[in-house]
Amino acid sequence: MNALPVPKPPRLQRAVRRAVSPALFDFWATRFNPLWTLEQPMARLLSRTPAGRDAVTLVLRPNRHWRGMLPGQHVNVGVEIEGRRLVRSYSPTPLDDGTLAITVKAMPGGLVSGHLASKARIGDVVTLGQAFGEMTLAAPRDDLLLLAAGSGITPMRALVRSLAAQGMPVKVDLMYWARQRDELCFVDELQALAAAHPRLRVRTLLTRDESHPDERIDAITLTSVDDLASRRVLACGPGGFVQAARARLEGGVARFDAEAFSAPALVDGEEGEVQVLLARSGRTLTLARGQSLLEGLEAQGLRPAHGCRMGICNTCVCGRESGTVRHTLTGAHNGEPSTQVRLCVSAPSTDLVLDL
Repeated sequence: MNALPVPKPPRLQRAVRRAVSPALFDFWATRFNPLWTLEQPMARLLSRTPAGRDAVTLVLRPNRHWRGMLPGQHVNVGVEIEGRRLVRSYSPTPLDDGTLAITVKAMPGGLVSGHLASKARIGDVVTLGQAFGEMTLAAPRDDLLLLAAGSGITPMRALVRSLAAQGMPVKVDLMYWARQRDELCFVDELQALAAAHPRLRVRTLLTRDESHPDERIDAITLTSVDDLASRRVLACGPGGFVQAARARLEGGVARFDAEAFSAPALVDGEEGEVQVLLARSGRTLTLARGQSLLEGLEAQGLRPAHGCRMGICNTCVCGRESGTVRHTLTGAHNGEPSTQVRLCVSAPSTDLVLDL
């Protein structure tokens, strides 16, 4: 899924790989320098600055194993907390000097976000995954409508910066929702870009403003967006926001792409419980229809491999031998036997047999 070409390992690296396993090499090499790995991308934390309420921007310098990214893509960031390696996905902004800027909002109970926002020290090293995600703009032709809510502004910021560097080749309307003003990030930067590029218009909306709360995506008037039907729309935010944006616009615009970083609300008719048989272990679990399979398995004490938790990186994919699942972002059902399923964006609709 990475959009960037995969380089061939250099001769010395291939020779070392034949002589020793990457894990063994990394174990000893990182004793001298935590960035010296055989294959694993790593990055050192260079700085941390406030970016909004409970949010900070981290600048990371990757080692040579990281293959780069396109604006709008995501990367998995791994940190070690109390002996456990935990991974979460973030959408960085690539900077001109080869570093990455990642904005992290500390979430209530969020181990990784809380660690990165306040506990990680300058100089600490984290693991990086290679970039993934298809919400990119390699050669924009259609005018754009960018919709962001909360942390969904991070890929939009990267896209807007990239378009500005190209001279803003198409019209761009960016609408950015937050609950209150102090939760907004990058506002000064975005407004400066809009002032410098007449084709870019930026509008911030506050849904819990005490004097004049703005409308949400499902109710707001979009008549200010020129030629809406011919626009390509990109939306990023919580699952409910993306779900509402899709219901509002998909089919009525030139193209609609979206990524959600949380599961949407349970839809009607998907209540109750089902039996899920894990074929390899022989265990049978009772899971709720309203949860993603990943959340349901984690609630049972299991730790299936996962990465982005939003259906993009495919880390959590597994075989589904029988049964029907519901895509939590689109609501579509899939009952085709012997197919693969992404645990993080699939909820059980019927009894299932999974290859786990």
